[in-house]
Amino acid sequence: MHLPPRPGLPADGTRPARRRIHRIALLAGAAATGFGALYVTGLLASGDDVPAGTRVRGVDIGGLSRSQAQERLDQQIGRTWPERVKVRIGGSTATIDARAAGFSLDSAQTVARAARAGADPLTVIGRLLTSGDRDIEPVIRADEAKTLAVLTKTATQYDSTPRNGAITFEQGKPVPVEHRNGQSLDVRGAAEALSSAVLSRQAGPVALPVRQREPAVDAAEVNRAMTQFARPAMSAPVTVTVAGRQIPISPVTVGKHLTMKPDETNRLIPELDGKALLQDPAVARPLAPVTGKVADAKLRLDGDRVVASDAKTGREVTAKGLEQAVLPLLTRTGAARTAALAAKETRPKLTRDAVERLGIKEKMSTFTVNFERAPYRTTNIGRAAELINGSVVLPGKTWSLNRTVGERTKANGFVDGIIIQNDQYTKAPGGGVSTVATTVFNALFFAGVKPLEHGAHSFYIERYPEGREATVVWGSLDLKFNNDSGNAIYIQASATDTSVTVSFLGTKRYDSVEAVTGPRTNVKQPGSRPGAAKNCLPQTPLEGFDVNVDRVFRSDGKEVKRETFKTHYVPRDEVTCGPETADRPVNDSRSAASPRER
Repeated sequence: MHLPPRPGLPADGTRPARRRIHRIALLAGAAATGFGALYVTGLLASGDDVPAGTRVRGVDIGGLSRSQAQERLDQQIGRTWPERVKVRIGGSTATIDARAAGFSLDSAQTVARAARAGADPLTVIGRLLTSGDRDIEPVIRADEAKTLAVLTKTATQYDSTPRNGAITFEQGKPVPVEHRNGQSLDVRGAAEALSSAVLSRQAGPVALPVRQREPAVDAAEVNRAMTQFARPAMSAPVTVTVAGRQIPISPVTVGKHLTMKPDETNRLIPELDGKALLQDPAVARPLAPVTGKVADAKLRLDGDRVVASDAKTGREVTAKGLEQAVLPLLTRTGAARTAALAAKETRPKLTRDAVERLGIKEKMSTFTVNFERAPYRTTNIGRAAELINGSVVLPGKTWSLNRTVGERTKANGFVDGIIIQNDQYTKAPGGGVSTVATTVFNALFFAGVKPLEHGAHSFYIERYPEGREATVVWGSLDLKFNNDSGNAIYIQASATDTSVTVSFLGTKRYDSVEAVTGPRTNVKQPGSRPGAAKNCLPQTPLEGFDVNVDRVFRSDGKEVKRETFKTHYVPRDEVTCGPETADRPVNDSRSAASPRER
């Protein structure tokens, strides 16, 4: 059943307000349908390409595929951008290469950003209605490790160490040195500031954070040290006294060797270089007459009589002693700037009075051995003579060559020389010392003192007197004598390149001591044998024999005592070698059992 419309309503029965809402909805739907169509049309028009008109820092990538756009950005921007960045570090400015610091263009993300911006509905529809260009900000990639590395290197150039306030001394005047602050770059904070500036394209120098470093010694401490020490120290000379001699030291001289350094509480304290001050000519020259090494009396012969020089007392001033004497004087005034300088005294062992008192009056004996020149002999014989010279042997005491000369080592001044061991030449430090032993043995023989230990070479060596020669081996064979003369004996020893001489000075117990050499007995002829294939030892032949030597003591023209020294020499076989060893020495052989020093 159809009802008639209600009074006041339209013929269709709807209300006016409801019709308006319906009309608006219809219009909106139509608009949305049209907007969507335009958006779809815009997307279809651009496809997967970067929207036309897209630029990145002036480079047009519009209309390109993503890969093409990325390649263009890499070629035209990526190789040169980001640019170098100006920075300020404290009061200095610098430029940092942003690329080296780890900042680079991320072309893939930049193209993706451009694509996202191009997909915006308003942008898509706008492209259908307008041809305007769009600028896209590039995406920057940051490598924190590289950023920190570059900033750490930069810090080494711009960091500064704080300088303490100090005091120097120039030409006898104290000079204050102003303190200075230091700085150090806050590397991590600088990395954040640099990254922010690069990403935001900040204009102008980028302020990188720094830490200020204050010195430990400030102006107040310098002023205190100037007043309390430095000015008084340079106000006048100081004087030290040694052995009754006054030695003034000027402020100029003191100041050259004086410094002030902070202690553990950062208080400036003085330091005096006593060693350098002691060596300074202004101090060393006036000290020289009253200091120096101890010197024993030197003995020489006037005919056969002994003449002794004056001995010298040793007096040594140490660097530490000079420091301890001078430093306290520097803050004093007037006469108080003078003090005694401690000196260590060393008395000589042998003085002129002691020479006379010990009975060292005349030459008791002297003997010389000549030898062929060789560098190792010159060194080793000379060194042994040097160590023996000046030996004083008191009455009843024993003298030992090994104890006096010491082990024949390089540290003791000896070099390698030729020795013989087990029928082979070899090298060892000390070759040649047996020449000195033979010389000493003959000196003690004719001085008439008592030998306690000595040994001859195994076979005879032509340059030595037969039956009156000696060899020594460290640790197994020594040359010793007892001073039974009743007075002290002074041993003089000297050497040249071809000879060594030893003299005994003292008081003769006998008018003369003579050597009487007997005939050779028990003579044995040498054999002949070839040398070893390697390291051959060539030798000339020499007979072996026994010989007796009598030592005859005479006083008032009469024989008062006679001693016999018996020596046995083995034959020295002839040893022949091949051409390669023909230049070996042949006349210095001695022992086939143990090494002997020649």
